[in-house]
Amino acid sequence: MAKNTVNEKERMVVTRVFDAPRALVWEAWTNPKYVMQWWGPKGFSCPACEIDFRVGGKFLWCMRTPDGQEGWNAGEYHEIVLHEKIVYSMYFSDSKGNRVEPEEYGTEHEAIDDAHDVVIFEDFGNGQTKLTLIGNDPMESAKESGQFEGWVETLDKIAAVLQSWRRRNKRLKF
Repeated sequence: MAKNTVNEKERMVVTRVFDAPRALVWEAWTNPKYVMQWWGPKGFSCPACEIDFRVGGKFLWCMRTPDGQEGWNAGEYHEIVLHEKIVYSMYFSDSKGNRVEPEEYGTEHEAIDDAHDVVIFEDFGNGQTKLTLIGNDPMESAKESGQFEGWVETLDKIAAVLQSWRRRNKRLKF
């Protein structure tokens, strides 16, 4: 795995404003039942998702391509601030959560030395939430590999899940 040191400003950053309150966006991000509805870019599915959501807890997510190939990601939670921030490490894995090199999935991944992924949840007014994902690799590398676009599409899927909740629960105040 190629690693390098990068200025914080050079890290991949993806931002999205959701038309849903922060607690609901948090739930979508942390509950396996909902993660299975959005994990992966457009056209991908998530047939398996395990989450032990606590500091030191692990997760294991499967991403299935439209043609049926599976890729696994696992990781560990390093910091959790309720409804505000999640810091975690994520890596390519096998179906049991054992780390595998990205090349085994036919990809390159330029991780930044000792950097973790960070997700920040902020109130954005009018019942909206701003989510900021800071990746553990350089923005240039993320754009070249398609990871940046994959995250944009993944956040689109989260927006669709949240919109579906709102339609089903029109009478509820979020």
